[in-house]
Amino acid sequence: MGGVKTVEQCMICPHGCVFTEKHPIGKCHVRGLNNPGYGMCTGLSVDPIEKKPIRNFRSGTTVLSTGPNGCNLTCLNCQNWHISQQRSASVQYLSPENLATIAMQKSDGLAFTYTEPTIWYEYIMDTAPLVREQSGIVIMVSNGYVNRKPLQDLISVTDAWNIDLKAWSNDFYRNICGGDLVTVKNSIRMVADSKCHLELTWLLIPGYNDDPDQITNAAKWIKSTAGENTAVHVSRYFPQYKMTVPATPLPVLDKAVELFRKHLRYVYPGNV
Repeated sequence: MGGVKTVEQCMICPHGCVFTEKHPIGKCHVRGLNNPGYGMCTGLSVDPIEKKPIRNFRSGTTVLSTGPNGCNLTCLNCQNWHISQQRSASVQYLSPENLATIAMQKSDGLAFTYTEPTIWYEYIMDTAPLVREQSGIVIMVSNGYVNRKPLQDLISVTDAWNIDLKAWSNDFYRNICGGDLVTVKNSIRMVADSKCHLELTWLLIPGYNDDPDQITNAAKWIKSTAGENTAVHVSRYFPQYKMTVPATPLPVLDKAVELFRKHLRYVYPGNV
């Protein structure tokens, strides 16, 4: 008789990947049997908090930024595709204690960013409290594609979030990103209802998510769900990865900012 087969299911995001000995890694390329992506860091740099972007929380402070080598979405326009969609040559393992120490020696805290940090659930749950014990801040820059229970846990050990609201269209999320809008809206609502600071980013892609009605509906929903003081960063798109649409014209960006500002107090143009 054969030995017992190892089978595990991931509960972090709606993909619900099943790990087996034959298929030991999930769609995100980080999670899998024996948690192979734990502590494997890509990128390590000290940034102003405003670069995350976080504009209305702890202005003037700096954070050590890092992230996992993978992502649970497959956005065709990914700006960090070289570390989110393929293996990076610059990955290094850092224990939670080591990362927390470096962060507090070099900055005011730690930002989990670049790719999708929620898939680093266990590592963040181990590391974030160590930073906060030293009076450091912990920031998450996320796509919001995460299940409720792990999100609730992550909220409990973090201080501020920037969540991408990529479009006000489930077709966009399904066809361009490989996800869904409902999950992201639920995540935004949960963070907005918590003690964490929340800001959002809308990467404006001509012909995809620049429709005035879509923007207006999103702005109204943000106001009713998270409040009119929720900062929104409307960022200019540039061709990246598999998307070759020309860069967002500045007048199109200005129009989108104007539409958001009809409903929200803090709207910032980005990538200009």
